[in-house]
Amino acid sequence: MLDKVVIANRGEIALRILRACRELGIRSVAVHSSADRDLKHVRLADESVCIGGPLSADSYLNIPAIISAAEVTDSLAIHPGYGFLSENADFAERVEQSGFVFVGPSAETIQLMGDKVSAIETMKEVGVPCVPGSDGPLGDDIEENKGLARAIGYPVIIKAAAGGGGRGMRVVRSETNLPHAISMTRSEAENSFGSGVLYMEKYLDDPRHIEVQVLADQHGNAIHLGERDCSMQRRHQKVVEESPAPGIDPDKRRYIGERCAKACRELGYRGAGTFEFLYQDGEFFFIEMNTRIQVEHPVTEAVTGVDLVKEQLRIASGDELTYKQSDIGFSGHALECRLNAEDPRRFVPSPGKITMYHAPGGPGVRVDSHVYDGYVVPPHYDSMIGKLITWGDDRHSAMQRMRMALSELVVEGIDTNAMMHLDILSDSAFQLGGTNIHYLEKKLGLS
Repeated sequence: MLDKVVIANRGEIALRILRACRELGIRSVAVHSSADRDLKHVRLADESVCIGGPLSADSYLNIPAIISAAEVTDSLAIHPGYGFLSENADFAERVEQSGFVFVGPSAETIQLMGDKVSAIETMKEVGVPCVPGSDGPLGDDIEENKGLARAIGYPVIIKAAAGGGGRGMRVVRSETNLPHAISMTRSEAENSFGSGVLYMEKYLDDPRHIEVQVLADQHGNAIHLGERDCSMQRRHQKVVEESPAPGIDPDKRRYIGERCAKACRELGYRGAGTFEFLYQDGEFFFIEMNTRIQVEHPVTEAVTGVDLVKEQLRIASGDELTYKQSDIGFSGHALECRLNAEDPRRFVPSPGKITMYHAPGGPGVRVDSHVYDGYVVPPHYDSMIGKLITWGDDRHSAMQRMRMALSELVVEGIDTNAMMHLDILSDSAFQLGGTNIHYLEKKLGLS
């Protein structure tokens, strides 16, 4: 087992990693910005190192500073969490070149999956179903691109190969608009991601967002842990997640999970990962793979009983997977609501001092949060301040517990989106299950 791990992140995921380290007897090092000296995990860690100023570029994205912190503390590994450098192939490579263990897949795998074109090509090779598309990057010949679009069938979507977070994509519904859409998306991609490589896919009008959780070790073992429904989104950002996904045929659920595990074995994948799909008309279409732990991993933990972060650390230590596929069972239903420090109507971030905080509790309620009475939410980072997770024997029970948890939650001094979550839980379409990825934006009047 690893002796000491640098936690190269902040907030609730950093605290989550620290707790997993403690359970496994691993010492922890919290690296932090000057604005994050009072974070809970910084106070609880065995050691802490300030690696720069408040801006992410000066601290959590500062690769030399993070590696130096690992060196001066005699650490053995670096866990990147999610966001920041977690899917940065250069960071993973430099960590390993410096003699440390990167808690995640190899740099080559991150790079392969980080480029959407190569990821789709790879998934087709290993038998994972994909959205009909250009089967490679788009060239500059507009007539050739028009022919591709006609073959795929309108509407199509133009995407940046290096894109993410809802940026670098445009829906095109007619041939007339195609040249301008390609030009604009290429320009945006070059400015935002440093790469103008684009590809084209069939645009699905009514899809759900379903993702499959996997674990794989370096000994050729890989398993899936079921799927999550992450269709409740705003501006391509997930708001509510649940597992299992409502209304999916058990045979199709089992099939797609097995295909993902098989893909991991054929790729030589290592660590935790998530295959993301659009799901429409009973069919799965691969869109990307996230080569890290996900924000919504607790709902999978709730229904399987598997601690995904501890498994990450064991895998990074060189151990074989603790579980075989036959060991994985699914019990009940789990929901997660992301809590953000933001105006619930305008969605503007609401940094500031939390003057009162009370976390909910009770059977089947879990709170993953780094905040406390007196904590000051800084303006420099993502606005998420925590996650509420509830589990029940069935979906109705999980929703009832989430309503109670949200009603018990007290956060004063800043605005939060808790009321929006209560509104979602009261929505008749959400209660039925199976809403598409556009539903919440239409409900909020954003589209």
